[in-house]
Amino acid sequence: MNSSTEETAAEEQQSDPAATDSKPQASEPQANGPRPIRRPIKGRMLAGVAAGIGEHFNVDVTIVRIVFAVLTIVGFTSIAYLGGLPLYLGGIPLYLACWLLIPEEGSEHSIASAFLRNRQSRSG
Repeated sequence: MNSSTEETAAEEQQSDPAATDSKPQASEPQANGPRPIRRPIKGRMLAGVAAGIGEHFNVDVTIVRIVFAVLTIVGFTSIAYLGGLPLYLGGIPLYLACWLLIPEEGSEHSIASAFLRNRQSRSG
C-alpha cells in the first residue's frame, strides 16, 4: 500500500467508531445484555441502593434519593392498604428490601441469597 491509501484507511477508522477494534470499557453495557444492578462501593450514602439504581437506569442519583424520601414521607397510602392499615413510610421497607436483594459491587450474591445459601448448607 502507498502512504495515501494508508492515510485514507486511518481517517475512515477515526470517523467510524464501529470500525475500531477497541474493547468496551467496564462501565459500558456489554452486547450480550444489560449489566446487572449492583450497589457500588464508592458514591454511597447509606447502603448504596440509590447509587446502584441510578447507575443501572442511567438516572441521576439525586432523583432516586428524592423518590425514596418522598415515598418515606408520603408512603403508599393512596396506592395500597395492608389489612386496613395504610402503608406509611413506604420508602423505608422498599430501601431495606433493595439493600437485601441487590448484590454489592464485586459480589455475585446479595445479602438475602447469601443468607439463604448459608441456611440451606446447614440444614442439608
